[in-house]
Amino acid sequence: MADAQPTPMSSAKPAGATGVLVLANGDVIWGRGFGAEGQAVGEVCFHTAMTGYQEVLTDPSFAGQMICFTFPHIGNVGANPDDIEADDPHALGIIVREDVTSPSSFRAVEGLDGWMKRHARIGLSGIDTRALTRRIRVAGAPNGVIAHAANGEFDIPALLAMAQGWPGLEGMDLAKDVSTEMHYGWGDKGPGGTWRLGFGYGASQAEGGEPAPLPLAGGEQKTARPHVVAIDYGSKRNIFRNLVAAGAKVSVVPATASFEQVMALAPDGIFLSNGPGDPAATGDYAVPVIRELLETGKPLFGICLGHQLLGLAVGATTTKMFQGHRGANHPVKRLSDGAVEITSMNHGFSVERDSLPANVRETHVSLFDGSNAGLELTDKPAFSVQYHPEASPGPQDSLYLFERFVGQLRNA
Repeated sequence: MADAQPTPMSSAKPAGATGVLVLANGDVIWGRGFGAEGQAVGEVCFHTAMTGYQEVLTDPSFAGQMICFTFPHIGNVGANPDDIEADDPHALGIIVREDVTSPSSFRAVEGLDGWMKRHARIGLSGIDTRALTRRIRVAGAPNGVIAHAANGEFDIPALLAMAQGWPGLEGMDLAKDVSTEMHYGWGDKGPGGTWRLGFGYGASQAEGGEPAPLPLAGGEQKTARPHVVAIDYGSKRNIFRNLVAAGAKVSVVPATASFEQVMALAPDGIFLSNGPGDPAATGDYAVPVIRELLETGKPLFGICLGHQLLGLAVGATTTKMFQGHRGANHPVKRLSDGAVEITSMNHGFSVERDSLPANVRETHVSLFDGSNAGLELTDKPAFSVQYHPEASPGPQDSLYLFERFVGQLRNA
C-alpha cells in the first residue's frame, strides 16, 4: 500500500474559493474557509468519529495536526462549554465535506464557525474528504498548510514552501507545549466527575456521593479515595473525570516533573497521560522518571502517549505509523479472554511488539492492523493501553480499566 501512487488532487481555483489546503507534494486543494482567517502548518490526518468533534478539536494530542473528518456533517450540533477536553483547541484546523450549518441541539450555546473564530482555528469546507482520506491511506499522513482568506487571495508558492519546510512530527517533543505549567488538584477548578444529562459534571462517583471510609488495623479509618498523581503530557479532562468517578483523588503535575516532585505528593498510584508528538523525543526526560517510579512498586497506568512512554521505559521501541489510528470505532482484541472492545483511538506512533522484553506481556491488539494496543508488566503493578478508554468521544467498552486501576490502589 505504501508503494502505491496517490491520485493527484491539485485543481484550478474555482470561483468563490476562500480556503485552500496546500500539501508538501504540491497538491493544491481548494474549498470554502470558515472559522478564523489565517494559515497554519502541520500534519494532515483523518478522523472517523461521527460525533464529538468539539472533544476532538480540544484534545491536546492533536497539537501540530489538522483533521480531515470522514463524516460529512461536522458542526451541526454547535458548540458548548461542557464538551471540551482543554480550555482551547489544540488541533490546527479542520477539513470537512459539507458547509457548517446552524446548530441543531438544545445543548448548543454557539455555532462551530463562531467558536472556531473565537479560538483562532481555521476550517475548510467543500472538500472531497473521501479522496483526501484515500490519499492519506495510500501515501501516508502528509505535511500541509491550511489557509483561509475572505478575499480569496493566497500566495500558493509561499504556502507550498511553508509545507515543505515543516520538519514533521517525528523527533518533535510537543508535550512540554501542551502540559500544565504547575501542579494542581483536579477538581480545584470545578466538579471533577463525569457528565450526566440534567446534572452536568458530578463531584465524585456515579451517584455523586463520597465513598465510605475503609477500616484499618487498630480501629482507624482511611478514606476509600486513593491518591493518583497524574503526569500531564497533554491530558484529556475526561480521563481525570473517570478516575474520580472510579473513586480516586487526582493531582496533576507537569510533563517535566521530577521523581522527587511526584513522590513529594505521596501518591498511592501514578497515571501517565496521553499527549502529542514523538514519544522518543518526550522520553528523553520522561523515561528516566518513569523508571524510578516503577521501582517504587506503586501501581501505574498509562494511556496513549503514556502507554508508549511506559513501553520505552521498560526497554521497548516506538515507531511512527504510516497513517496512524484516529477514530471512535477501532476494534481491539483483549488477549486474556478474546473479548473485542470497540475503542476510541488517536495516535500516530506505536510500540513495537517484537521489542517488548521478557517481563512485559501484550494484553491488547488492534484488529485493524494487528499493532500493539496494550501491555502489562509481569513483575510490577503497571499496565497501559494505546487507546482511549474515557469515551470522549467514543464507546464505553473500556471504562472498566479505570476501576481496575483504582481497585489496585485500594488493594495496595
